[in-house]
Amino acid sequence: MSLDTALRPESPTVPSPVPVAPAPPARPTPGAALHSIAAATSVLLALVAIGAMIHEPVLIPPLAASAALVHSAPALPLAQPRSVVIGHLIGCAVGYAVLAAAGSSGWAAAVAAGLTLAVNMAARTPHSPAVATAVIVVLQTPTPERFVPLLFGSTVLLVLTGYAASRVRRKAPRYPLYWW
Repeated sequence: MSLDTALRPESPTVPSPVPVAPAPPARPTPGAALHSIAAATSVLLALVAIGAMIHEPVLIPPLAASAALVHSAPALPLAQPRSVVIGHLIGCAVGYAVLAAAGSSGWAAAVAAGLTLAVNMAARTPHSPAVATAVIVVLQTPTPERFVPLLFGSTVLLVLTGYAASRVRRKAPRYPLYWW
């Protein structure tokens, strides 16, 4: 290094800009809100009717949360078909595994919830409502032969109604951003 370079002052560093928090989402128009509410409510009513006809546990808590994501936040990774369908199936599998290992209790349900979250994160299928599916399996102990097809069909129906609802309104955000 020459004397010239050693004596030259360093150029001042420009401070990095302060990160700005993103703005909250825009308020939906009344038409968009009504559309989302009607689509989510319709699919949930259909799912309750199916569950009542075949006498299976009500899946409304996790599916209502999934419907809210699909119909009101269709761009989130948690709302994409891969996360909705596979996330719930993972929650179901973890729920049955914990049920077999530890039985039905609040303690076991809490463990199933935590494990479901971890497995969904590792599988890159983030879907927080799937945690409730694991809890339902542990606490209600449904028979897998009927519960798993009901859950799978319900999640596929949620995704398909999200797809259809996003095509009915011209200005609605397109769902999904990706299928798999």
